[in-house]
Amino acid sequence: MLDVPRVALDRPATYEDLVTAPENLVAEIIDGELWTSPRPAPRHAVAYARLVSLLEPPFGQGRGGPGRWIILAEPELHLGTDALVPDLAGWRRERMARVPDTVYFALSPDWVCEILSPSTAVLDRTRKLRVYAREGVRHVWLVDPDTRTIEVLVLEAGRWVVVDAFGASQVARIEPFDAVELELGLLWVDAAPNPGERR
Repeated sequence: MLDVPRVALDRPATYEDLVTAPENLVAEIIDGELWTSPRPAPRHAVAYARLVSLLEPPFGQGRGGPGRWIILAEPELHLGTDALVPDLAGWRRERMARVPDTVYFALSPDWVCEILSPSTAVLDRTRKLRVYAREGVRHVWLVDPDTRTIEVLVLEAGRWVVVDAFGASQVARIEPFDAVELELGLLWVDAAPNPGERR
């Protein structure tokens, strides 16, 4: 059973249901159903903020890396009839040259990152992954602050394949951002990076 509350409605969920959801909750529509989840807990929020600080300079801004990406926090994705809010998403600039002047994104991202928590992990790993696969998202990272791991999934022939996993204080190159080494130890609360541990 999913820990994320599914809001019982006697009809398919609509965009109006999203905008009227309480502000302290993240609301999503998946398979016509409204799902709400709480805002991130501290471990989740730390991993989220630190991952942005690792990826944005080299890939979003081109400082110390190749640039060529637009990386956004909690974008609202309208993919078919579904409305999803991943923790992070990225678009290659050749597909999305600039951020559109809309409140949501209709173009599926090239990369999505879901930072798992006990209340969202099942939803992230099941229903949301199916939508991302249907829409052709090429890469998904599943980041687990409790186990201090990152699973890397790549879409192959419409199915997710786990191509690698990283953890603890590794320094690693992780696709699609493998042009730059990332110090994973920086992501975790109470964890100090160990520059000597490399993949």
